[in-house]
Amino acid sequence: MSTPVPKYNSTEMKVWLEKDTRSTLAPMQQQAQRRRDEINNTIQSLIEASKMLLDNSQKEIEKRNMKIYNRARALNKLAHLFTERLKKLTPPEQVSYDTLQTYTSETQKTLSVLDIDIRNWFPRISPFFIMDRRKFLQVYEKTKLTYDALNDFMTKEYVKTKTLEKTFTVIEELQTLEKQLSEVETAKENLKNERLQLGQEMAALEQQTVTLKNKASLDQLTRTEAEAEALNNELKQALRHLQKPFIKMQALQTSGGGAGITPDELKKLEQYLDNPFEALLTEQADCQTVKDILQKLTRLMSEDKLHLKDEKARKAEATIEEIFKTNNLSTFQARCTEANTRKKLLEASPEMAEAKRGLAAYQQQMEKLKTRHSNLEADERVKENQRGEVLERIRTHRKTIETNVQSFLGKQIQVT
Repeated sequence: MSTPVPKYNSTEMKVWLEKDTRSTLAPMQQQAQRRRDEINNTIQSLIEASKMLLDNSQKEIEKRNMKIYNRARALNKLAHLFTERLKKLTPPEQVSYDTLQTYTSETQKTLSVLDIDIRNWFPRISPFFIMDRRKFLQVYEKTKLTYDALNDFMTKEYVKTKTLEKTFTVIEELQTLEKQLSEVETAKENLKNERLQLGQEMAALEQQTVTLKNKASLDQLTRTEAEAEALNNELKQALRHLQKPFIKMQALQTSGGGAGITPDELKKLEQYLDNPFEALLTEQADCQTVKDILQKLTRLMSEDKLHLKDEKARKAEATIEEIFKTNNLSTFQARCTEANTRKKLLEASPEMAEAKRGLAAYQQQMEKLKTRHSNLEADERVKENQRGEVLERIRTHRKTIETNVQSFLGKQIQVT
């Protein structure tokens, strides 16, 4: 039977890993700090040796002894460069593999440049400053040996802790991500609750709107408006065969082709094309304007000025004949006038004015609620995307920790 894999959350994982690696990591950290201090001390000694070269060469320069003046100036400049370069090396306060590796790399670069300068310039200064140069070189050689010991420690021993140190960093990042996930989920839940509350408010407002619309006066107005719309559609149906001839007649007149209609008749013609209900309401009592238009239309068709197809012309003539024979436009006009009168009376009532104010207020409030509702939905989607991104990063960090522990300790664990 296989041994179950131990499971740890991020907090438990950190405690367990610190305990399990204390005997390995603590001595290594102490040795790393000691190595840091050693190389730092030798570099400080090398800085002091460089200042010694700087001071002694400056003294010789001030003596103005032309025999060694130029070599003293060269050594002074060289010592100044040594001091500047070495002072830039700053040892890390918190020792880890990464910080100490960076310090080691910077030290190596500085020593390499110093080595080139020493090989190039010290022979040129010879035979002067023999004792000074010898003292400096002794300290320099000691620094190189200390660096070699540090580099050897980094590449053979301390590198083993790199994965472990990285794992502790990943655990801390995981804990931060878990906190972010909790905050995102809380924010998302708050947005959801607020959106649901808004939905209830919108439903209640919708019910209030329906109740107000169902009041007698509003209900009557709605039916009257529906009746007016039905009449308009009925008129369009009755005049459907005149639609094309009217358009042709309108085009003929506006293009200067001589349809023979007045500006008022042209305006009325456009009205019959767009809204025959309104056209009849503004007609004369006997619908004389449209009758004059129809007579002129009949003449234009007989003269074939509209270039209508035979079938369309036949249907248009039949419609005109029926209008003059039955006078059905007057009947339509009476129905339109009656419906429009009832509509205006209802609209002018105090009860209707109050209902409209209420509906307008409800509509304004509903628009605000809908806007807020849409914004909340958008915010929820943003939070859900953030949640997915954080979860993916958490999964990656947990996998990294499990892999690192397996690599460093040879133990299989699961981070939950």
